[in-house]
Amino acid sequence: MKYKIVADSSCDLNEELEKNVDVSLVPFKIDIDDSSYIDDENIDLVDMTKKMLASPNPIKTSCPSPGDFAEEYEEGENVFVVTISSKLSGTYNSALLAKDMAVESSPNKFIHVFDSKSASIGETLIALKIRECIDAKLSNGQIVEKIESFVNNMKTFFISDDLSNLIKNGRISKTKGLIINALNIVPIMGAIDGTIILVDKARGSKRAFKKLVQIISETGVNFEERVLAISHADALQKAIDLREELKSLNFKDIVIVQTKGLSTGYVNDGGVIISF
Repeated sequence: MKYKIVADSSCDLNEELEKNVDVSLVPFKIDIDDSSYIDDENIDLVDMTKKMLASPNPIKTSCPSPGDFAEEYEEGENVFVVTISSKLSGTYNSALLAKDMAVESSPNKFIHVFDSKSASIGETLIALKIRECIDAKLSNGQIVEKIESFVNNMKTFFISDDLSNLIKNGRISKTKGLIINALNIVPIMGAIDGTIILVDKARGSKRAFKKLVQIISETGVNFEERVLAISHADALQKAIDLREELKSLNFKDIVIVQTKGLSTGYVNDGGVIISF
């Protein structure tokens, strides 16, 4: 049987993961004032980031259409799909509509769409877990059950030194943003059931990262059974430093990737996202 893994472009990958996971990405469209970007391998992240930081307006994103997903579903007999949290985007619904379209024309095709309840590297971990299940020759039903459990137990956190995008998008009020910036407060954000929440905060980036390490160490999960994944928006040294701080928890593996367009837009330049 032919298997295929599909995800939207919030799923951040490095070269090694692209080869090992073999996931087809359906891109978002990103608009910044008069400039438009397709979030694929050809996106100019340097130019996008420069215009994003210079603009007083929020970035606008367009999720992939059902047709975009349906095109990717054509090749697989058994298709597993991962989307950004349904609380953040309409992508999950697009993927489900595409499933209905595909199954109507090919009744024997199996398609399951997973709501990651996360984004970025969280989607990456789910795709990696799906590949692991396929390689273990689990049945489709077993894969769905195992991945749904994995999603419900996955932890996602992120830190952004620059809150301008959150302020421009209305996720943080301008007044709160001004106070946070004036006091040099760095919020530690997380995902609960797919919704972004404030987990904690600290004064200054270094204290925030130390507090994040403490929060992770106190989650009570079995780290030896989990892969820690870190994505960064042009902040490789931060990601490396964080990896070193977390090595003592004995994760099964630690991977680092750079964010693409959509994830960069969420976490902003210099931000870091963590999932495990």
